[in-house]
Amino acid sequence: MINVLIVEDDFRIAEIHQQLLESIEGIQVVGKALRAEEVHGYFQKERIDLLLVDIYMPDQLGIDLVMDLKKTYTDLSFIMITAAKDMEILERSVKAGAFHYLIKPLQLQKLQEVIEQFKKRKSILESDKPVEQSLVDQLFSKHSFETQQQETLPKGVNALTLSKVMETMTDFSEGTTVEEIGEQIGVSRTTARRYMEYLVSIGKMKAELEYGIVGRPERKYFMV
Repeated sequence: MINVLIVEDDFRIAEIHQQLLESIEGIQVVGKALRAEEVHGYFQKERIDLLLVDIYMPDQLGIDLVMDLKKTYTDLSFIMITAAKDMEILERSVKAGAFHYLIKPLQLQKLQEVIEQFKKRKSILESDKPVEQSLVDQLFSKHSFETQQQETLPKGVNALTLSKVMETMTDFSEGTTVEEIGEQIGVSRTTARRYMEYLVSIGKMKAELEYGIVGRPERKYFMV
């Protein structure tokens, strides 16, 4: 199990990230820190394998927090998430050993892709296999998770559109219909239904029948 700590001052964003992370097998969110000062306490209580950290925290820059932590936890792995377009921040993050650097507004599909890449790397590095070129090639593979996922998706379902549907669904905590989702992402009712029914089939979404004013049943979808 990979223990992840989310460092994000917007509790709504932190909650969305937690829901996504906990839907990934082998990932456990041990906490959400809304301020940098809270992070040190988590490290004293938990084993933290990966830090998901925003740059602009109210009390300290995320990269400065990481640099402080790495004085004690030299093997700390971290992913920076930020709206900053400052090259200096990017350069500091790379030099500090960031596993990845994600720009807001963050696509949830991209976050999932990066987490899967992290899992893959961690699995390889912790294996007891002899180091051969094929293993090294896997470690440095440029074959993205998005490409791998597209290869496993059914005909008519695109990875990018699927990601957009899932991201849009986070705005509908009370559930929604295919018409609403279609309007939000700019696709037809038929296309929206195809993606939502696919998400139902893989357990990411559930559907219920609701009756309107005239008594006609309507299929309503909810994220699981």
